[in-house]
Amino acid sequence: MREPSEVGLAVKRLQHRHHRALSKALAPLGLSVAQWDTLRHLDRKPDASLHELAVLTFQTDQSFGSLAVRMAERGLIERMPGPGRAVRHRLTDEGARLRVEGQAAADAITADSFRALTPEQLDQLGALLDTALDT
Repeated sequence: MREPSEVGLAVKRLQHRHHRALSKALAPLGLSVAQWDTLRHLDRKPDASLHELAVLTFQTDQSFGSLAVRMAERGLIERMPGPGRAVRHRLTDEGARLRVEGQAAADAITADSFRALTPEQLDQLGALLDTALDT
């Protein structure tokens, strides 16, 4: 029987493999994984606040704020005033285009990573991870 720590390490190794491969695939687009992840989350949640995006991308508010400024200067996202002191974010056309290209790379990487699993096994793995995340 596998120890929880062994399973946790396997999950971390897989995530690290995905991160390295995605970093390499995104480089020709001029994107980091954090930038692409931001574009992905903004596509799913337009008008997200800085704090929401920081949480979704596993960053502090301060580090995400710096990233968002650089992405806005590059024309990938727009930053708009929200209620109170909140700042809302949206994709630009260029950001949306790069998100699609990055998604194609991410899809290819994960498909390759899980190619040894049957569709049923992939569904089971997803369900098991969902269960673990809900606890």
